[in-house]
Amino acid sequence: MFRIIRRADVPYPPVTVPKSRDNAPPQASGDPPAEPIQPTEQTNVAPPDGSDPEALIQYLRQGNLLVVSKRRRNGLIIYKQFHAEFAGPGAAVGGLFDANCDRVIPVGDLSLMPPNSHEERQEAYLIRRQWIRLTQQFTDTSVALERARMILNQFETYFDAETVAKVTDEAFALLVGVLPNTIRNARRPPGKASMKVKV
Repeated sequence: MFRIIRRADVPYPPVTVPKSRDNAPPQASGDPPAEPIQPTEQTNVAPPDGSDPEALIQYLRQGNLLVVSKRRRNGLIIYKQFHAEFAGPGAAVGGLFDANCDRVIPVGDLSLMPPNSHEERQEAYLIRRQWIRLTQQFTDTSVALERARMILNQFETYFDAETVAKVTDEAFALLVGVLPNTIRNARRPPGKASMKVKV
């Protein structure tokens, strides 16, 4: 179980990377070791810096793998067909994870870089999975407005208010499976509920 990230905490979910080699023997459970996920069709083009979302999408769709910088409060919201995922600091983006991405939204001062080794790639995959699990905890709550508040609180404790304000209601809604209007209501201060007046 993960805790809600606070500003004083580690800027990305902690991860323990198992020391494994490609020729390691099967695990004690009898299951064969999991094969590392590899990008499909990598290109030699320099990776985009994230300032051009369309160029970044094309780069990721080609199977290229990048890692969100651990040194900044940054991340990437990645739209899939029916939902969105957040990849925070240390997480892998691209490869087989995001070959079907429809759109990307940079959050914070985005910095992406290719992994330098097999170990870095494996660690990035594990961190990406942990960011997904963190968001999944919010979706376990059955009340839509509560899910909206939880994802907003998570981002507000990690990023500054200006950064959070730039993220659309739709993006937050797709992260936790609610309607954009639910996010809009959750953003309002207490006592400022949405009301429509017919004239």
